[in-house]
Amino acid sequence: MIAAIQYNSRKLQIDLTQPLDLSIPLRASAKNVNAWYLDAPTITPVTNDEWIASVRQGACVNFNTITFNPHAHGTHTECVGHITEEVHSINKNLKQFFYLAEVVTIAPERMGSDFVISKKQLQFALGNKKRDAIVIRTLPNTTEKLSQHYSNTNPTYMLEDAALYLKQKGIKHLLVDVPSIDKEKDECQLLAHHAFWNTKGVLRMDATITEFIYVPNTVEDGEYFLNLQIAPFENDATPSKPILYKVID
Repeated sequence: MIAAIQYNSRKLQIDLTQPLDLSIPLRASAKNVNAWYLDAPTITPVTNDEWIASVRQGACVNFNTITFNPHAHGTHTECVGHITEEVHSINKNLKQFFYLAEVVTIAPERMGSDFVISKKQLQFALGNKKRDAIVIRTLPNTTEKLSQHYSNTNPTYMLEDAALYLKQKGIKHLLVDVPSIDKEKDECQLLAHHAFWNTKGVLRMDATITEFIYVPNTVEDGEYFLNLQIAPFENDATPSKPILYKVID
């Protein structure tokens, strides 16, 4: 099915038959992707005395309790409430869900013992393109990202001036395949988060950061239509399911 969409001043044709899912599913397994020094998520049936809410164990329904952290256990989208004293909910601040996005592939630069995404790399990748969202795939891009345990590994992160550049360029939605756009251990400075959300000025309440995505190698760099799906959690972050659709020339 090809959908014709009027988006801002452009008429786009979107192929709805080939959705490209960038989310990492949450599993009750030690093989679930993980960060921030937490144990694996759990999905367990409710128990009441001798009754266990599992059809396999004799109940008429499956009735599970899920315990997880959105920041640590899979693809999630967060708002400025992640770093502010005042409580801000992603569910209240993300009101639109379709955006023009650019997928870019970045080979992180070595900086001392770190690997970083720099402003220069983003400038080269985006050029003069005007997009609402950027989807960053880092190299190497292996399926190990679907089950990687990142705690104490110092993963790739984004430099402050790179995040500032995205803000200045008008990028509202930043999607990355790492646990955080900031360094794992940075004495809680969170420089890239603060730069992207403009905490020294007018807060960008409608801007979001989505972390822990996975962009398959079959997805080519270029322009896509992004559907940023979130679960309606009244929290700074929520599990999310970003879906890309090809824009047909």
